[in-house]
Amino acid sequence: MSSPFLTSFLRRFSRNRGAMAGLAVLLAVVLMALVGPLLVTNDPWAMVGQPFAAPFSVDGLPLGSDTMGRDLMAGLLHGARVSLLIALISTTVALLIGVTLGALAGYHGGWVDSTIMRFTDLFHAVPGFALAVVMVAIFQPSIYSIVAAIAAVTWAPVARLVRSEFLSLRQREFVQAALLAGQSDTRIIFTQILPNAVSSIVVMGSLMVASAILLESALSFLGLGDPNMMSWGYMVGSARTALRQAWWIAVFPGMAIAITVLALNLVGEGLSDGLNTRLTGKK
Repeated sequence: MSSPFLTSFLRRFSRNRGAMAGLAVLLAVVLMALVGPLLVTNDPWAMVGQPFAAPFSVDGLPLGSDTMGRDLMAGLLHGARVSLLIALISTTVALLIGVTLGALAGYHGGWVDSTIMRFTDLFHAVPGFALAVVMVAIFQPSIYSIVAAIAAVTWAPVARLVRSEFLSLRQREFVQAALLAGQSDTRIIFTQILPNAVSSIVVMGSLMVASAILLESALSFLGLGDPNMMSWGYMVGSARTALRQAWWIAVFPGMAIAITVLALNLVGEGLSDGLNTRLTGKK
């Protein structure tokens, strides 16, 4: 990435106030995930007080306690790490699968394209959330099955996006020049076409992280979360039986999910503006 491009990107990104606000919130969440568990003395699984303690009513429990007397603040801080970890890993796996298959389909075309796209259509034909529920239920709820399920239901749109980018870019002059120069298909894909499609992939990846957090939360709400991992989704799911009695048990992790997802969407919008060179010079 050249210095002029980086400078131009930062200038366009910083013009989007929503993206800057989202980035600030996202950095705060990441910092909370990294440092928070080190600052909280309570174990998120330990029963440290009476159940249903209201926020700021008990010393040492600023956000109160849940149905089992566990510290909600400790749960939020530890849950940030787990929720972000699941979202990042599942998104990375989905991007690897989607980019690989989309690049092969878009570059080679013909029967390769038809075969890969028909396989991709299978995942589009089944509702993503329903497929994720079935996969986690079959393989037993765990962090591994959740990551695999989220990746399985989110890679198909990436493959279609990358395919369309490759179909367009492979007709460009610089690709034809590389073919005439005798460069291999692998080298052309990785050095000529993929760098020109990376902006769209980056923007989609940021939005996929937000979708992954929501998917994990939905699975946990249905009781399909990892019972050994304290995540925001697990906290909301465990509070569903006491929503009327203790609203704060679900509200605080729910707000954390909503704010983080909103921040990621704002950052994704900012990345789209920043990587769109056609916006250069616009205010």
